[in-house]
Amino acid sequence: MKMLLTLLRQNVRRLKRLSLGFITAILLGCTTSPQAADNTDAPMQIEHSRDRFERFNRGVYSFNMFADKWLLKPVTKGYVAITPDPVESGVSNFFDNLSELNNIVNDVLQWKWKQAGNDAGRLLINSTVGVAGLFDVARKAGLSEADGEDFGQTLAVWGVPEGPYLVLPLLGPYTVTEAVGLPVNWQIHPVSNIGHRTTRYSLVALDFIDIRAKLLQTEELISGDEYTFIRDAYLQRREYLVKDGNVEDDFGGEFDEQEFDF
Repeated sequence: MKMLLTLLRQNVRRLKRLSLGFITAILLGCTTSPQAADNTDAPMQIEHSRDRFERFNRGVYSFNMFADKWLLKPVTKGYVAITPDPVESGVSNFFDNLSELNNIVNDVLQWKWKQAGNDAGRLLINSTVGVAGLFDVARKAGLSEADGEDFGQTLAVWGVPEGPYLVLPLLGPYTVTEAVGLPVNWQIHPVSNIGHRTTRYSLVALDFIDIRAKLLQTEELISGDEYTFIRDAYLQRREYLVKDGNVEDDFGGEFDEQEFDF
């Protein structure tokens, strides 16, 4: 369990970027306890009513896995093989820094002024002293790295129901409300405003590869029916994000956000 939580802590910021379905879900799967994964009668098992599109979702999930097996994973392995570790780290920091603008906008829309100030400080420091975000200087300055915010979370805070589970082609697992917020998230993201198409698409592709590279070792953690494991883990993680960690874990207690350094 400690290893799973460590992997989650190391990769949690990549959750909020666009990714292939199984990439996001593998990361989210780290929040599920072994008991819940192995026992279909476990209390944390997600009710079938949350997956009313299951037949469609399973078909899309299979397509996403096929696309990863024959395209993204081979490319990612090549990227890891030829890219020095310091360069990989810089690429990850760069994309994390770009996501701060989305965090700030949604912090404000959710009236989270303290977090908005923290994220704005991170963006300013890392964009300047951190050389366009290649170095996470803000963390050393004491500014915390949050889970990240998206417009789907903002809608949920405003009272819009999350809706059922939905798997989108190439984009992966979402709730209906989160999927509705995707266009807003994209319009806020700095990459969407790059006029040069080749540059814009190249950055999106590199972001995909960077996410996949950091999760190569986590796919072996999935057990049982992969689709069910991923769905349940995703919905649990989504609830955690929407409620800012004010949910109970498998042992009946609330998550300690500071303990896991989210």
